[in-house]
Amino acid sequence: MTIPNFITIMRFLLVPAIIYALINDNREWALICFVVAGVSDGIDGFIARHFNQRSELGAYLDPMADKLLLVSVFVVLGYMGELPLWLVVAAVSRDALIVAAVLLSTIMGQPVAMKPLFVSKANTAVQIVLAIVVLAELAFEMVFGPSRALLVAASGLLTVASAAAYLVQWLRHMADDDQNARS
Repeated sequence: MTIPNFITIMRFLLVPAIIYALINDNREWALICFVVAGVSDGIDGFIARHFNQRSELGAYLDPMADKLLLVSVFVVLGYMGELPLWLVVAAVSRDALIVAAVLLSTIMGQPVAMKPLFVSKANTAVQIVLAIVVLAELAFEMVFGPSRALLVAASGLLTVASAAAYLVQWLRHMADDDQNARS
């Protein structure tokens, strides 16, 4: 097992710790674990790229760990009333639609290689910053001014834009494969 894959698996294991900490009102611990998970994501990517430790398993595990972390934290923060329900529904639905599209195209014999789009990377970055801001506000019992509202709006817009971009990419892929199959 490569070092980046090990780090990614450790990130998977941090998710229940973060959720447990939030549910049990240990907000400082939740913030620390979330930041550690975020930093570990950067570290495993750096190691994979710079020390030639990329793997096919890592290519699947890394985005799964990211999504599990963000979706779990968003759902719990939404349940706690710290994130608007519409944003939680949008973020979770976007990820579910992407997974469904990949599965459907695979079942139909037209597997699609989902490469992260810039808008998707921007969306993930804003969601991570939003989660950190909310967790920090909870941990330190303070408010960072209008930053949360701005991040919620940006996250909502980027979530919709990202979902639309992936949908367009997927529809083109399916149409191209249909054209190739008829030729």
